Amino acid sequence: MLRRFIPYYRPYKGIFALDLAAALALAGIDLAFPVATRTVIDSIVPEGNWRLLGVFVIALAALYLARAGLEWIVGYVGHKLGVNIQRDMRRDIFAHLQRLDARFYDDTKTGQVMSRVVSDLFEIAEVSHHLPEDLLVASVRLLGTVAVMATIEWRLALLVLLVIPFELAVALRFRHGFKRVFKLSKETIAAVNERIEENVSGSRVVRAFGREDYERGLFDEGNERFRDARLATVRQFVSFNMLTGLLSNFGLVLVLGAGGWAAIKGDISAGGFAAFALFVTRFFHPLETLVRSVEMFQDGAAGFRRFLEIMDRKPSVADAPDAVELRAVKGEVEFREVGFRYSDDRDRVLHRVSLMVEPGKTVAIVGPSGAGKSTLCSLIPRFYEIEEGSIAIDGLDIRKATLASLRAAVGIVQQDVFLFSGTIRDNVLYGKLDATEAELREALRAANALEFVEGFPEGLDTVIGERGVKLSGGQKQRVAIARMFLRNPPVLILDEATSSLDAASEAAIRDSLERLSQGRTTFVIAHRLATIRRAERILVLTEDGIVEEGSHAELMERDGHYRELFEIQMDGLLAG
Repeated sequence: MLRRFIPYYRPYKGIFALDLAAALALAGIDLAFPVATRTVIDSIVPEGNWRLLGVFVIALAALYLARAGLEWIVGYVGHKLGVNIQRDMRRDIFAHLQRLDARFYDDTKTGQVMSRVVSDLFEIAEVSHHLPEDLLVASVRLLGTVAVMATIEWRLALLVLLVIPFELAVALRFRHGFKRVFKLSKETIAAVNERIEENVSGSRVVRAFGREDYERGLFDEGNERFRDARLATVRQFVSFNMLTGLLSNFGLVLVLGAGGWAAIKGDISAGGFAAFALFVTRFFHPLETLVRSVEMFQDGAAGFRRFLEIMDRKPSVADAPDAVELRAVKGEVEFREVGFRYSDDRDRVLHRVSLMVEPGKTVAIVGPSGAGKSTLCSLIPRFYEIEEGSIAIDGLDIRKATLASLRAAVGIVQQDVFLFSGTIRDNVLYGKLDATEAELREALRAANALEFVEGFPEGLDTVIGERGVKLSGGQKQRVAIARMFLRNPPVLILDEATSSLDAASEAAIRDSLERLSQGRTTFVIAHRLATIRRAERILVLTEDGIVEEGSHAELMERDGHYRELFEIQMDGLLAG
């Protein structure tokens, strides 16, 4: 794990070295005061040397002034190092999240991802600079203190060292406990984040069903688990700190008793005893710091393990080593014996599907729920990897094309439109980031959206809220279609883009979609069969694959699956 973490220090070798050098100088300065105390008591005071005393005071004041500057360097530069590392790790995990495929997002909850990207990395940043500083400073202080104490009275120094094995034993005893409670604490706060994210995203559903009390109960349950996990962590901290502090205090009492006895016997001077007592207090502080580094490391390690769980997740969809760019795409799409299922423990969704769609042609895909209509089209831009068979665009297997060029060639307009929380302009420009104002307005006009957009006081700069909550369903759909006009893909997928709309909105959107489909290879996924009656080519997809193909009239004459589905829907409409 350390091998994976150390590279994050490399871009900041300079400030890391400055941080450690300043921390090292601080450790050296902290050893000066006990030595000065011994000199003052044993030499300067008995001699009554006021001048030398003044020099000592001024020198120590200057030293502590320098110490204040070094403390600022350690505080600022050290935290700058940690913040930089945190930023780099967050950049890396976010970039990796962009590479992960749909399977990862199918299996992972948003709150879990947010917890790892935000709170876990904050703790890692703290550890990244505090731990090296603490280990270096504590080690120098410990070794320096022992060395000086040995020159004052080596037998007392040996007595002090007897505490170390007991402190280490305590650290080892608590090591596994810290690992367990830190892991549990991170998992439970991730669950709390997940509950908050789902509640905020689904706030309208919660209120529509009057489930506020139910949601509060679920949140309280998760919040209580987090409380219990945090209390378990606190118990570990308190018990650990209590035991290490108790051992340090016992050691201090032992040394003071033995040192006092030695001073009474005359084996050590008063100044030497005072200096030794000060050194003892300085000895136990770095010793406790070293021991507490165990808990700090466990906390950071728990967060870094969760970070690595995502970083080590390999995307099942990636560019092949010899991938080439799709250029000047005409739009011929061919499925050859395609089979697919979402996971090994689930039934196969697609079975040996073969299909050829010529450039610029439109094909409608219908069938019962769960037959794989959306799945079939999701395979074209490689949201999922094909298990069997192949799909080719203009004769090139899509697995041999770069993902960027493949997805640039395929556009999707879905029933469940996703808009970002910025302005209408931001959302439409997502289709082409460098589009001109004229191109932007032309795309909105083609999508039958310009009129209602210009009706807003802020026009294109109207803020639409999270997921476009301030727009109607038809308005959101038209903004998404305008975005696709700017994208201008040669292959288009329309996943029931007109359902759940009023008649006026549906007519406007149907008109814009027909305009969008012109000259493009278009796949229309239809749940309401009445919407594709005029389609020249309709495919009926079932769990057995494509079982029927033809126009609406041809399929109605065959008295097969299509006619059965159509009549069921018509009966439902008449009954309504």
